[in-house]
Amino acid sequence: MNHLPQTTRHRLQKISQIPSVWEGDRRSVVGFRGLSDSEAQKSQEECILWVDGSEGFVRAMDIVSPDAGPEAVVRTLLRAIENPHSPAQPARPQKIVVRNRELQFFLRGALQDLEIAIDYVPQLPLIDELFRSFQAVDKTRPPALPPDYEPLLMEIAAEFWNAAPWDLLADYDIVALEINHWGVGTVYACVMGMLGREYGIILYRSLESLKKFRAAALSDKSQDQLEQAFLGQDCWFLNFEPIEEIIPEIEDEEDFDLEDLASDEIHPIFGSVHPYEGIRPFLDEEEAKVISYSLQAFLRFFESNQSGLLKDPIGNLQKSCRFSHPISAEKNEWITIKVFTLPELAAEFLQMLEALEEEEEDNLKKFQLPIRDDLIPDNAFLSLGMITWDLVEDLQNRSKTYYQSQGAIAQGEGLPVILVQTSRPKAKEMIETLKENGGLEAICFNPGEDPYAEIDYDLGILQTKQGCLYIFGEFTNDDPQHLEARQKWDQRCEATGGYCALIVAMGVTGSSRGNPQVPDMLALFEAKSLDPKTLAMGVLQLMPQFD
Repeated sequence: MNHLPQTTRHRLQKISQIPSVWEGDRRSVVGFRGLSDSEAQKSQEECILWVDGSEGFVRAMDIVSPDAGPEAVVRTLLRAIENPHSPAQPARPQKIVVRNRELQFFLRGALQDLEIAIDYVPQLPLIDELFRSFQAVDKTRPPALPPDYEPLLMEIAAEFWNAAPWDLLADYDIVALEINHWGVGTVYACVMGMLGREYGIILYRSLESLKKFRAAALSDKSQDQLEQAFLGQDCWFLNFEPIEEIIPEIEDEEDFDLEDLASDEIHPIFGSVHPYEGIRPFLDEEEAKVISYSLQAFLRFFESNQSGLLKDPIGNLQKSCRFSHPISAEKNEWITIKVFTLPELAAEFLQMLEALEEEEEDNLKKFQLPIRDDLIPDNAFLSLGMITWDLVEDLQNRSKTYYQSQGAIAQGEGLPVILVQTSRPKAKEMIETLKENGGLEAICFNPGEDPYAEIDYDLGILQTKQGCLYIFGEFTNDDPQHLEARQKWDQRCEATGGYCALIVAMGVTGSSRGNPQVPDMLALFEAKSLDPKTLAMGVLQLMPQFD
């Protein structure tokens, strides 16, 4: 597709045109995202920018992979026109300039009939200046760790990883460290890693922050609310992550466990979280001093209380750790840090967790989604594919085709669709069933298995707006044709922002079997592509039914 759909062109033509020139370009993110020299060499991401040359501000920006084609530049441009960054208002420019000939020709084809001149220029002064300022900011960025403390903190991090305190401590087993030096009273240590997901330790600067975040994490909040709760923490942290070279080799993030890697394939990250600062991935010298002594005291406590930490629940344990700290070249100061468990707080957090699990079990008993397989008629033709946005528009305007809109926006090469072709009466019956259930909400693929035949399936599932689930197809995982179709389906759904559709067509016994024409298409249900994790059904098993 080398031009915009007619409906999109009409929509854009209604936006007022302003006498301004916009600059557009895509460049490497090096010097833009605070990358170190070694990270900069490995970075593969690119930044797409559209800047208003008359007003001097960025209208739209995206970070994309280098594999993204010129369509990505058009998507960002359309957002710059329709939904620009504040304070800009929707508008069409009189002219846009780019420094790439191929992009210039592509844009001329894509933006036909929008009355926008597209020119080539060798330099883009505004974008050049923007990237120079990004690089200047990057050079003034403080180091992640103060040079005087970096060797010590890296050594402590290695000791912490080798000690693996998450083998004995759950995230509700809070350990207090009473410091009472450098303006710091007591910090509260929470070890992460027993669940095999994230590994590290959080040092909360207040008990209030710890309790507030724990309550938010266990409550039924949206993803945005949880993110706000996370950024509202008041703590320091030490996290462990795989080194950059390992990340591309991780095939399945769900099954990946950091402990499976060698120690030289893991690196520590120190930082801070505060409601006013958000996440800060570096420490100043005063923070580094507090964290280094806190972690050393924690490790001494952990090593000397192994037998007590094996008990469930963990009782009252404590240890006082004494350190020598130079306050001048001639004199040392002795610092004592008291480390102790908080069994009452652990019991409180554990009780909250158990109450949540009981509530989820009760909800599961009340709300068990029945999965039916009686929506798709026998002997129906089924396929995964795509239709052009022009065809979508034709079906929208065709009075004899039932059309359910979900707000899909024309982006990507076309709309991914599940096609079900059957006889006219059965197609009508299928459409009425979906309409009676409020219409189609989502389409997803969920893993399934036949434990007796030892066959793994990819189950296609339709979810209606009233919550009913219908299986529309059972595809074996060793079918190369389906695997290729699924891969294209996922790529196309990603390109459309998660939009897809179901087409119900007639003519299965006629000459148009497998290739229905527009008059054969009786309904188009737009839907969202759903992640099966949202349904939380796990692997579905095919079980025999006995009368």
